[in-house]
Amino acid sequence: MTGLAIDDAAWASAWRPRAVGDKVLLSVGLVLCALVLPVWPGSLLVGLTAVVLALGPARVPARVFGRAVRLPLAFVAIGAVTAVVQVSGEGVGWAPDAVSTGGALVGHALAGGAAVMLLATTTPVSDLLPALRRARVPGAVVEVASVTYRLLFVLLESLRTIREAQTARMGWTGFRRSYRSAGMLTAAVLTRSWDRARRLQEGLAGRGMVTDLRVLPEVLPSSRLFLGATVLGLAALCAATLVLA
Repeated sequence: MTGLAIDDAAWASAWRPRAVGDKVLLSVGLVLCALVLPVWPGSLLVGLTAVVLALGPARVPARVFGRAVRLPLAFVAIGAVTAVVQVSGEGVGWAPDAVSTGGALVGHALAGGAAVMLLATTTPVSDLLPALRRARVPGAVVEVASVTYRLLFVLLESLRTIREAQTARMGWTGFRRSYRSAGMLTAAVLTRSWDRARRLQEGLAGRGMVTDLRVLPEVLPSSRLFLGATVLGLAALCAATLVLA
């Protein structure tokens, strides 16, 4: 267990042994379909396809997948409200095309988000980073992503340790104590994480690490059957959308 529910689900997924390129092709294809195809029924079909693949063949727990899309759903809702509300000299009101605009925004965003979560819950970050290097993504970008990923676990470990200490001292009993403990927890986690990140950087520099950290990636074979099924499935999705629309 890594401490990140999405990462744990990716490691335990039935699609974990599949090549990263195969899963990227599927997810990117679904995202493009979500952007290009009409909201009805294109976005609905794309979203359902991503959810069915994640919960079915990939065996991602439904609770984890639902929690993963919860925060993006909040951002989508906020964006939809700002898109359908207009401010004029007469005050605040609904835009003339509020229903169509809001529906299109929510539909495309939810379908594309589900497709991205399909990749996130089936592919660990440790598999994605070597794939980015092989795709000739600039090394600085890959290294920043790698460092950010490692710092997440530093934050989680610091958060868990400090909160356990506060709980043992009855720091979360009552509103006033909880409010005070939350502020102290935030400050302590940030300072401790910053200190540990600085020590990590100094340790790597002391070992002569002046470039990115190279590791031996696991070679995952590509499946022609999976690639063929992906292409045919995306084509069938587009055809069904055009027919129903």
